[in-house]
Amino acid sequence: VLGGIVAACGAATTGGTGGQATKPTGGQPTQAPPSATKAATKGTTMPTTAPTTGGKTSGVTPKGLLTMSVQQTQAWVRNFNPFSASALWPTGGAMHEPLMIYNAPKGQLVPWLATKYAWSKDNKTLTLTTRSGVQWSDGKPFSAKDVEFTFNLVKKNPGLVGTIAWGEGLKSVKATSDNTVEFVWSKVYTPGLYDVVSQVIVPEHVWSKVKDPVKFTNPNPVVTGPFSVVSVFRNQIYQVDRNPNYWQKGKPYIQGLRYPAYTGNEQSNAAEIAGEVDWFGDYIPNVQKTYIAKDPKHFHFWWPSSSDIYLVLAHTKKPFDDVRFRKAISLALNRDQMIKTALYGYTKIANATGLTPYAYGKWISQKAVSAGADLMKFDPNKANQELDKLGLKKGAGGVRTGPDGSPMRYEAIVPTGWTDWIADLQVLTSNLEEVGIRATIKTLSPDTWTDKVYKGQFDMSIGWGDTGPTPFNFYRGMMSSLTYKPIGTTSPDNWQRYKNAQADKLLEQFAATSDVGKQKQISDQLQMLFVEQYPVIPIYEQPDWGEYSTRHFTGFPDKNNPYAPLTPYNQTSLIVLTTIKPA
Repeated sequence: VLGGIVAACGAATTGGTGGQATKPTGGQPTQAPPSATKAATKGTTMPTTAPTTGGKTSGVTPKGLLTMSVQQTQAWVRNFNPFSASALWPTGGAMHEPLMIYNAPKGQLVPWLATKYAWSKDNKTLTLTTRSGVQWSDGKPFSAKDVEFTFNLVKKNPGLVGTIAWGEGLKSVKATSDNTVEFVWSKVYTPGLYDVVSQVIVPEHVWSKVKDPVKFTNPNPVVTGPFSVVSVFRNQIYQVDRNPNYWQKGKPYIQGLRYPAYTGNEQSNAAEIAGEVDWFGDYIPNVQKTYIAKDPKHFHFWWPSSSDIYLVLAHTKKPFDDVRFRKAISLALNRDQMIKTALYGYTKIANATGLTPYAYGKWISQKAVSAGADLMKFDPNKANQELDKLGLKKGAGGVRTGPDGSPMRYEAIVPTGWTDWIADLQVLTSNLEEVGIRATIKTLSPDTWTDKVYKGQFDMSIGWGDTGPTPFNFYRGMMSSLTYKPIGTTSPDNWQRYKNAQADKLLEQFAATSDVGKQKQISDQLQMLFVEQYPVIPIYEQPDWGEYSTRHFTGFPDKNNPYAPLTPYNQTSLIVLTTIKPA
């Protein structure tokens, strides 16, 4: 399942879509696109309604139950807490809703629980207008006061996974009426718009009574989303039915969502190939022959690449904290072999900036790409030479000795069942063996792996980065003091624990301007700094896994109708789930 979550990662940072142990397809963005940022300085009125567009599944009834594969597990644990890193996927993808959704294929900010926003003249106060006529699934009215409560709940409980806006100078959140809420910053911080609007909202009348929101599993959630009723919950399958009080009248068009438990890629792939899953986002080996050929009329996929996959080394361990070491390791990696072995050639080698052309296009600095081009080449001889220069001599069995005199033996952790990542690590550990570093692969349950990497309790792992309309979000997640947390403290970004004062300064400059030209200049500097410091090691462009069957449902996005991403891991899944219809 990995090779491709919420985003997960970033999804937790920007509102917690829950279930971080899913495929990395990039998280929710927290930086406004150039057009939105410029408009925000004057005040922007947005549409008042959300946009619309115009084999037999096991257990599906005529009412229309959409079967999905998004997370992998041995057994489901009933957790619908949107502030938990281990929440089940529909928590933030189908149940709890954000204020607005950034839709990458369209480059648009889509109004959701909020209909418009406006910045003050000094760009320090953001006013959001919340949608009228919205009810919680228990029939109680939704209002701006719920928004105020949610943000202050996150502020008062550091153990919750939620917006990081508070760490960027956000001073206060206050509902000034039933339909308006003000966010006040102590400094100009234009990305605050996206930090704020991607936060999912919870009902004050429920959560104000929760004694410990960190441990609360929210088993019967009260939500504004299209699906609210947990009608079935067993350890191997659960079902969430439509919200009878949903604010988009007549939607969703389908009865509910089914989630069978699959332990890994092989199990989920078997069900998908058999036509037992309607929408999913999995790595499928030899997809044309294995999947599409089974039913060319109904089986489809769409895999653009909005983020990269990286080798993440824990900087709290020596010599991982030495950029010279990280660059030597980069030279030792046979990326072509990884792509061929693990991904059937589906993608291509990343560039050294960590940014993909699909997601960032004109933002990418060719100067920075060129500066790091040699780092992306497979050159084990040079890698050995560079490691020798660091004084890491080979000892017994050809294993190098680390700075503390002990053999360089490490664990590379990976979720059980994520076959593409396991194949990546098999190549990677073999590459490291050739340069005198012994790494053994250790598989963990997806939840355990997520907990380990978020808390920085590992030697090495494969990982992903946050995404957004500009490079701001990615570099904040990789190099900022804001995302740097002590070992043992959860950080959905910056697993490696790296911070850089120059990066902090550049990110602050980026956030303080709405001039796209200036932002581009600052972005160029951030890219060059990333290449120079290499906080993580880019490997290849990550396909945004997205597949579907039209046997039972139609209206999914694809490359010919890209009204939203097809990958089911982002908040944009709300757009898809309120668009598709029974076939």
